[in-house]
Amino acid sequence: MAFVLALDAGGTKTLMALANPQGTVTMLRSGPSLDPTSGVNWQGLLKQIVAPAIGQAGLCEAVIGLPFHDELKALSREQNTAASQCIPCPVLVQNDVRIAFDGAFAGTGGVLVLAGTGSMAWASTNGTNDPHFRIGGWGDSFGDEGSAYWIGRESLALTGRGIDGRSPTSDFATALLLEMGIAPDDLIDWVYALENKRSSIAAIARITGKLADTGNKDAQAILDRACDCLAEHVNAAQKLLNTGSQVPWSYAGGVFDNSYVLNGVRDRIGSEPQRPALPPIGGGLLRAAQLAGWNTDHAFIEGLSVSLNTAFQSI
Repeated sequence: MAFVLALDAGGTKTLMALANPQGTVTMLRSGPSLDPTSGVNWQGLLKQIVAPAIGQAGLCEAVIGLPFHDELKALSREQNTAASQCIPCPVLVQNDVRIAFDGAFAGTGGVLVLAGTGSMAWASTNGTNDPHFRIGGWGDSFGDEGSAYWIGRESLALTGRGIDGRSPTSDFATALLLEMGIAPDDLIDWVYALENKRSSIAAIARITGKLADTGNKDAQAILDRACDCLAEHVNAAQKLLNTGSQVPWSYAGGVFDNSYVLNGVRDRIGSEPQRPALPPIGGGLLRAAQLAGWNTDHAFIEGLSVSLNTAFQSI
């Protein structure tokens, strides 16, 4: 039996999957983030998460999506080397947003905007020689607008202003701290004791989304600004594609799990998003299957989608 391997590593977690030529997922595992900026031994974690797949006879292609790939040159070389050393088959290392694009459009073209721990848009009309464009993704120091980290940081900033009276209302600060289980005097200690600030601060975005859903105006204002930023990514990508008409757009990442954000970005762009054909890990499997020369027709994609949905229920 032949298999392909895919890995999707974001800023919060990593997924690894195997699939066979029928589009059936035979293994799906989750693990910690392989974010190389978090201070963890990402090379060791990469070996650990792919280890159960390495013993599978018939492993023929692998596609792995890693954060910061093709963004930081020295790091990208390290990622290529680490992947080739621990995966005993041809392996293609990609930016994690690229495999999300491959999954969302499953061979067709468009604009994919991802808002997870970080944010970025990926765009191409996706013909054989068509260029691919990246928009955003400048990192949390001066970019990643609209991402979970950005929302979390803005939420903490507003909370700080609420605690000491610089904002008109302290309702948001009180509600956020209650959800976090932190006393006002302990907030700065909590932040500076974090082992992984990116993922921990990004996790606050879910609380902000929950507060927005209950009608908290300050939370909604933060998400409104996030929607502005994410729509800006899509509009800039449309200009770069320069097709003369709007191409389809789609989405990925946990921030879009919040309907307030998804609807807000839709309203700002002025068109309905295309539902992703496959999640990012599915994009990696699809690309690997194509590299293996398998038949990746509509039936394969549909089968892969159903199989992934089933597999997700077990992790």
